[in-house]
Amino acid sequence: MRRITIGTKTTALALPSALLALLALLGLGAVPGAASEPGSRPGPGAGARTGPGPWSAPARPAGAPSGRAVVPAFDGAPARAALERLLPRHADQFTLEPGVAGPGGGDAFTVSGTAGRITVRGNTPATQLTGVGWYLQHVAGADIGWPGDSLGELPAVLPAVPEPVGRSALVPHRYALNDTDDGYSGPYRSFAQHQRQIDLLALHGINEVFVQVGGEYPYYRALQGFGYTAEELRAWIPGPAHQSWWLLQNLSGFGGPVSEQLLTARAALGRQVVEQVRGLGMTPVLPGYFGTVPPGFSARNGSASVIPQGDWAGFDRPDWLDPTDPVFARLAAAYYAEQRAAFGDSAMYRMSPLHEGGQTGTVDVRAAAGAVQAALHAAHPGALWAVLGWQDDPTAELLAGVDTSRLLILDGLSDRYNRLDRETRWGGTPYALGTIYNFGGHTTIGANTSVWIDRFAAWRGKAGSALRGIAYLPEATGTNPAAFDLFTDLAWEPGPVDQKKWFADFAARRYGRPDARAAAAWEELRLGPYSTSSGLWSESQDSLFTARPSLSVAGAAHWSPTSMRYPADRVRRALDHLLAVAPELRDSSAYRFDLVDTARQALANHSRVLLPRIKAAYEQKDLVLFRRLTAEWQEKERQLNALTGSDPHFLLGGWLAAARSWGADEAERDRYEYDARSILSVWGRRSTSEGGFLHDYANREWAGLTEELYARRWAVYFDSLEEALTGGTAPRAIDWHAFEESWARRTTRHATEPAGDPHTLAREIARTLV
Repeated sequence: MRRITIGTKTTALALPSALLALLALLGLGAVPGAASEPGSRPGPGAGARTGPGPWSAPARPAGAPSGRAVVPAFDGAPARAALERLLPRHADQFTLEPGVAGPGGGDAFTVSGTAGRITVRGNTPATQLTGVGWYLQHVAGADIGWPGDSLGELPAVLPAVPEPVGRSALVPHRYALNDTDDGYSGPYRSFAQHQRQIDLLALHGINEVFVQVGGEYPYYRALQGFGYTAEELRAWIPGPAHQSWWLLQNLSGFGGPVSEQLLTARAALGRQVVEQVRGLGMTPVLPGYFGTVPPGFSARNGSASVIPQGDWAGFDRPDWLDPTDPVFARLAAAYYAEQRAAFGDSAMYRMSPLHEGGQTGTVDVRAAAGAVQAALHAAHPGALWAVLGWQDDPTAELLAGVDTSRLLILDGLSDRYNRLDRETRWGGTPYALGTIYNFGGHTTIGANTSVWIDRFAAWRGKAGSALRGIAYLPEATGTNPAAFDLFTDLAWEPGPVDQKKWFADFAARRYGRPDARAAAAWEELRLGPYSTSSGLWSESQDSLFTARPSLSVAGAAHWSPTSMRYPADRVRRALDHLLAVAPELRDSSAYRFDLVDTARQALANHSRVLLPRIKAAYEQKDLVLFRRLTAEWQEKERQLNALTGSDPHFLLGGWLAAARSWGADEAERDRYEYDARSILSVWGRRSTSEGGFLHDYANREWAGLTEELYARRWAVYFDSLEEALTGGTAPRAIDWHAFEESWARRTTRHATEPAGDPHTLAREIARTLV
């Protein structure tokens, strides 16, 4: 048992060894600071910041004339440490030095140097890393992607920079991570995994990073001062896989209850993540407070005005405390005090009141928005409020109630629809062009890249433009390296991006050196899944192998495209080209991932050819043909499972093992595994899965998941159809939710390490896809 102090209480908890190690690393007892009373402003506690931290903008020296370039002073250790993690064999060939800011004080870097002696200057630690990333792409011809890299092809001595190069950021805001990233990319990730994500974001020029992990802790601490017990709050807070939507005020409780030790450990991890972001001179974007409260708040707090929020996809939404009620200001102050004690201060906070619905009741939205911003500025004067541009948000009423100069709209629909005029729609409020090319973590290739290129240039250059940034917002990250590279490049390339040339250059560096067949493969992918158009969708279609069985099913996720968004033969030809890449380039993690991903996509696209054939055979009552085609379907699922099992990024086992690692005992481990499994399958309870159409929303073609859920589901369905054909009856009804819920309740183990040769497995798939 480990005895820890939380506020004024001492509690004995059985902590897993991994969590004890994390807490010990942070020097915590194990909670990162706590405010003394609700609404009070704490003194410096663990994690609080009393000064500028490891990086701060430079002050002009006394007597220095205005306009003189001033080199900033900052701690270079975080950037150096990141460089050594990213380039362990070559880090000592780089010199990182402070550099001056770009025009208007924006971020900038320069790169110069001779062979083996590369100097990168940047005005922040993160910008130095961005300069390193530019050098790798444009001089060394290597790629560190998300995921996959070709660093094994780098020479022992890095090449010289032909002539010094400088780049300045075209926009001040380069924001990353959707509110859902924690839920769909890895709710039970380790610090090393978060650290890798942060390093990659810095390498690609991002300067604002949303940090969700630990976001529940300020609620947990603050609300204990407003009439709730710790036990009640632990039952209200959902499991980590579902917390993203709790912070968005969509649901509560599901996947829980959470334990005291989980809350404490996640707060400690969140503090570590925030410190990592802050140490690189980036802005950690923290969840702000806009009024979410547990049931019964009004009765416990002097009849405070609380508005029931109704339903979200079959869940009861948490109640909303009217921000104009006097209790709101006190609760917000308590929340921000606890957040400061745990994570320190920031300059940007993320909030979306009334996200995807909700009820305003008698609340004056304009006044409420003003009260939300006032509470934020009372705790953090001048802080930016980041709000998601999604569906009808932000509304004109919300914008009318705030100082829009301290607002940044993260436009999640920039590349989805046509005839968009953001300046008119949002009255000149600053916004960032965003993309959500991935929903639910689907393993699907593609993005509307030509739309990004065209709109970023046009929207930035228009008269009266309010475009001030980019926002990288896929619902899950780490699935699409080309899209990540291209989108983040937009903010740093001084001239218009030529899509064809960009993909040719990407192909030349992706596997470490140019290869004609790699170039041909990526040209096919460019012309196919990476040249989809706007108008209705920002993502490509998902796979029918992952869909709930039906002869007429057109997609796995209810909210995804129902037909091919590009010619399928583009991916099929790309697969042949990738298989023919020079053998000496096939060892890189970048090549292996791309080969598996492309073969997987070719198989997924084939599911849309094969299922109509099965349907026709069934309707013609051709039992022989039906059996042959369903056997082919099941063989393709077997191939899919084996293929994805050969790469570490497609394994269900790691996802489940991570969830179990956070539990202190078997019951808690099982509870968190259900949390992790359910988000991939049923998503929520029956009303959510069926009435809210969220089953399979987070479908993905992973080894283990395909074999244990998707293939079994289709086998049961095909058996029912065969029974109907042989017996001359209607197919028996199947309760799919019960089937999927049974899978989610399993605790079977799956491989956490890849097995098999990707090239052999992909070649066999190509041979059968004629």
